[in-house]
Amino acid sequence: MSGHSKWATIKRKKAKIDSARAVVFQRYSRELMVSARLGGADLASNFRLRTAVDRAKSAGLPADNIKRAIEKGAGMGSGDNFEELTYEGYAAGGVAVFIEAMTDNRNRTAGDIRSYFTKYNGNLGENGCVSWMFKPVGLVSFNKSVDFEKLFETAVELGADDIQEDDEEYKVVTSVENFQTVVEGLETEGFKNVNAELTRLPENSVEITDSKTASQILKLLDKIEEHDDVQNVYSNFDISDEILGEN
Repeated sequence: MSGHSKWATIKRKKAKIDSARAVVFQRYSRELMVSARLGGADLASNFRLRTAVDRAKSAGLPADNIKRAIEKGAGMGSGDNFEELTYEGYAAGGVAVFIEAMTDNRNRTAGDIRSYFTKYNGNLGENGCVSWMFKPVGLVSFNKSVDFEKLFETAVELGADDIQEDDEEYKVVTSVENFQTVVEGLETEGFKNVNAELTRLPENSVEITDSKTASQILKLLDKIEEHDDVQNVYSNFDISDEILGEN
C-alpha cells in the first residue's frame, strides 16, 4: 500500500483524543479563514470556501466555529494573517515528505519542522527537492452505496482522470483545473460525496523493510501532523502490514 493511502488509513484508525481534536479543529478553521480572505464569504461564489465548509462539518467543527472563522477571514472580525507555505525533505530510508502549512510566523514553523526531521533521522531540504514526486490532483470520495457504473460514466463524461476503489470508498481523481467542474457536475447528477479535496499523490514509493526505519518515519510524520501550523503531510513510503504492526 502506498504511503499516501497507508498514512491516511493510519490517521483514521488513531484514537480521537481531545488534544488531537483541537489540532484538527484549528486546521480546518485556518483553511476557512484563508479561503474566505482570498475569495470572500459567499459560499455560492467561493468554491474553495464551500468545500472547506463541507470538510469542516464532516470533521465535526461546530457551526459557530465555522461562522467565526469565515468572518475573521473575510475581514468581519479580528484575526491572524496566515500565509500558505510548503516544506520538503526526506525522512529515514530516503522517504520523501511534502508538507503544506499555514502560519503567522514562518521562522517559528520552519525551525520546528527542521528540528523534527533532525530528531528522527531525516533532513529538511530546499523547496523543489521532493515536490516533483507528488502530483497535485482533486480527489472526490463516495460511499459504496452509490451506483458505481453510473458514477463511473458520469465522472468520465465530466472529464475525470480516474476512478479508484478501496475497502471503504470509490474515489474520483481529477486534475486540479477540472476539480470544481467534476465536483459540481456529480452533485448535479445526485451524487453526494463524503469528501472533496485537493491533495497530492506520490508518483513512486519507497519500500521500507526495516522496523527501526519504519518507526522513525511514523514518529516523524506523527510529530509533523501534531504541529499547529501544519495543514497536510504527504509521503511516499510503502510499509508492510507486518512491520506496521510492530510500530
